[in-house]
Amino acid sequence: MKPFMDKDFLLNTETARALFHDAAESCPIIDYHCHISPKEIWEDLHYNSITQVWLGGDHYKWRLMRCAGVPEEYITGGASEHDKFLKWAEVLGRAVGNPLYHWSHLELRRFFGYEGVLNASTAEEVWKLCNEKLHRQDFGVRDLIRRSNVETICTTDDPIDTLEWHEKLAADESFKTAVLPAWRPDKAMNIEKETWPEYIDKLGEASGVKITSFRTLKDALFKRMDYFSEHRCVLSDHALDYVMYAPASEEEIEAIFAARLAGSIPGEEAKAKFKTAFMLFVGRQYRARGWVMQLHYGCRRDNNVPMFDRLGPDTGFDCVDNSAPSVQTAQFLGALERTNDLPKTILYSLNGNDNAAIDTICGCFQSDEAVSKVQHGSAWWFEDHLEGMTNHTKTLASLGYLAGFVGMLTDSRSFLSYPRHEYFRRILCRILGEWVEEGLYPDDRDTLKDIVRAVSYGNAKKYFNFAEK
Repeated sequence: MKPFMDKDFLLNTETARALFHDAAESCPIIDYHCHISPKEIWEDLHYNSITQVWLGGDHYKWRLMRCAGVPEEYITGGASEHDKFLKWAEVLGRAVGNPLYHWSHLELRRFFGYEGVLNASTAEEVWKLCNEKLHRQDFGVRDLIRRSNVETICTTDDPIDTLEWHEKLAADESFKTAVLPAWRPDKAMNIEKETWPEYIDKLGEASGVKITSFRTLKDALFKRMDYFSEHRCVLSDHALDYVMYAPASEEEIEAIFAARLAGSIPGEEAKAKFKTAFMLFVGRQYRARGWVMQLHYGCRRDNNVPMFDRLGPDTGFDCVDNSAPSVQTAQFLGALERTNDLPKTILYSLNGNDNAAIDTICGCFQSDEAVSKVQHGSAWWFEDHLEGMTNHTKTLASLGYLAGFVGMLTDSRSFLSYPRHEYFRRILCRILGEWVEEGLYPDDRDTLKDIVRAVSYGNAKKYFNFAEK
């Protein structure tokens, strides 16, 4: 029987162990997509308890606790931090097969040195150990980042953001991790939202452009992209229901825009046309600026309406959506390619059934501009577990070029999430090791170690053109 989570966790062959320990383990982390707060990094936030840093805002854990029948009082409600932690420990101890079991124990080992297992009987012991360390002066969020060997972080930032915290971090020579903004213009694109007119006013104020038309909206976005570029932004990110492609004339788009400003919510066809025009515009801008375009889709959000009304978005009520038509994705990318405006692009679907479609779409738009110019992004959200990462990696290798993959990200709001990179690297080495052991690839250690280092770190650095701080 193999011990639980020893130094060779998930590494089931001699080849896998050598690849991980000799190549992957020491690579710095480039976390090119996450949702952590640059303000909290600048302020070097210190947490009062493990509950704050581990359970606060983590809808992955909230969702699991609800599945186990835990009352909401112990999840997002008014129970004490101590009691919330005890409930979480009780649930985690029985969460066999869930990736949170692995992630949580990796985090306990890497940050707090706890080598045991967390469950109802060990909860008090872990509570005291973690809180004692968190109260130390060297356990602020900057120290958590340093301990994880993080070289670059890209946050998620709205076009109206001042980026003041990025400015301060860039000027702070004592903190060596580069913290860069990433452009997320969803609020400007989501014309169907009730809050859209109010947001357009704020965007106008931030850009100094009075927005009265689609043309002036583009002017405002252009100016804000300039501002983001000045702050070292090199990538965008979009949350889409699916990648739409419904081309329309400029006159049609202006009419849709004018009707929305007059108070008319667009129907599905008008919404699709507007979003297509929006994405084509920003895609061309990304190409001109050398930015990477990230497209996240395949998620149906906020399904539990009463709980959404009570808690808001990103609280654990989203699911996989099956309506992600590959034809429209290919048409959208093809429209940009026809005018030589296709930027480097990363496609993510929340639905693992889309893996083969994404990899074959990527293969249609590769060029010598970059290794794997169009990427199949890492197994995302409900897919970033052992089976999801394994399926993603094997499909990418089968239909694309695994050696060119830009690797893992956290997509997290937690400063304790960096061991997810280790988890991915162990799975990558496990897969490669199995292929060698089965005679499907030669035992060429030098080549394999180069591939592992590239996928763990080097490819992302080259693809995004990241420079050291």
